[in-house]
Amino acid sequence: MKGLKRIALVSLCLLSFSSGGVYAQVSETVQTANDSRVELDRIVAKIDQDVIMQSELDARLEAVHRQLSSRNINLPPEDVLKKQVLEQLILENIQIQMGKRGGIRIDDWALNDAIARIAQRNQMTLEEFKQNLEADGLSFSQAREEIRREMILNRVRQRQVAQRVQVSEQEIDNFLSSPEGLAQMQTEYRLAHILIATPDNATPDQIQSAERRANNLSKELRQGADFQAMAIANSKGQNALEGGDLGWRKADQLPTLFAEQAIKMTRGQTSAPIRSPAGFHIFKLMDTRGNEKVVQSQVHVRHILIKPNEIRSNLESQMQAKKLYERVQSGETFSELAKAYSDDTASALNGGDMGWISPETLVPEFQTVMNIIPEKVVSEPFRTTYGWHILEVLGKRQSDISSQVRRNQVRELLSNRKFEEELQVWLREIRDQAYVEIQL
Repeated sequence: MKGLKRIALVSLCLLSFSSGGVYAQVSETVQTANDSRVELDRIVAKIDQDVIMQSELDARLEAVHRQLSSRNINLPPEDVLKKQVLEQLILENIQIQMGKRGGIRIDDWALNDAIARIAQRNQMTLEEFKQNLEADGLSFSQAREEIRREMILNRVRQRQVAQRVQVSEQEIDNFLSSPEGLAQMQTEYRLAHILIATPDNATPDQIQSAERRANNLSKELRQGADFQAMAIANSKGQNALEGGDLGWRKADQLPTLFAEQAIKMTRGQTSAPIRSPAGFHIFKLMDTRGNEKVVQSQVHVRHILIKPNEIRSNLESQMQAKKLYERVQSGETFSELAKAYSDDTASALNGGDMGWISPETLVPEFQTVMNIIPEKVVSEPFRTTYGWHILEVLGKRQSDISSQVRRNQVRELLSNRKFEEELQVWLREIRDQAYVEIQL
């Protein structure tokens, strides 16, 4: 026999274990003419009803090497890194199996949408995203499957862990009154600054000269001169070359004099010159954030809903709504009719009153009618996906919901913290409960 004769041999053997799992172990070898064998792939871990192959471990190790090297992070010894990566793969495998048993699937439409959003967040077109992946040594098809895998993992975690997380109103109150909460909820100021400096032990003439110059600058600024250009040309402050811009800072991160001015000023306002031992300061409050007043349009509305059902057809529901409308027009009480006939059980008990609500929470057809009819006028019957309605707008207002928004922000912050804590507990639990056999 001349040359090397390559024969691919694939052996399948079924192995059962005490956990009750059955595995198809694939061991692929290559036989050469001199009968030496080279192993191409092998099982490195068995987890419940699945396995992790050496090729999977090698691929993940390569990706981790590439990622850590790009961030200039010193790599640990290879055996330590391999154990860490294998443990990560084991945990992911357990969760993927849970997802399969729970019927979690990511279809191509959802996957394509997620990839488009990832590209958009990175300010890339889809084609640029593909090119960047290939430059990093990852094909687009590989990336798609990795993203699909991550989406399954996220859905499993949300399903299993999110239900453990509860944030009470008392916890929100406690956070808002804590030093951390007070610091996080503090207003941030973007302040710009011009300093007309005076020397140490300045003479009266030097002080007067600096004051005149500061007053002249202040006058020009009031007449519309550009603050940043004036700062670059005249200021002796440390941030002069940035147009005097001090960046975003909370009051306790500013010098006392600066903080006192920022708190008193309104957005866009420029101060008169203020003297300190360093000289004369002119401030401009460019912007604020963290204390924004959130105003929401709200409508006070009541309605009667008649739903089609197995007994009552859509046409019959329409006719009943029309009769109720006519009864209201003839002088019968809206609230009493709502209590007696409305199929919206939540509002029927209150005479159809839905309270003050944001229009954005309502279906488009309801919004349209609500916006057209005058206050204290009952609408003619109209249809939405829920059925046939007649409604009356009792009032409209602009409501300050800043406090509610802040509480929602705190609720989200505390929920995220609790989720991460519960996630670690849950991961330990599922790892302990799984059958795992490592064969490194």
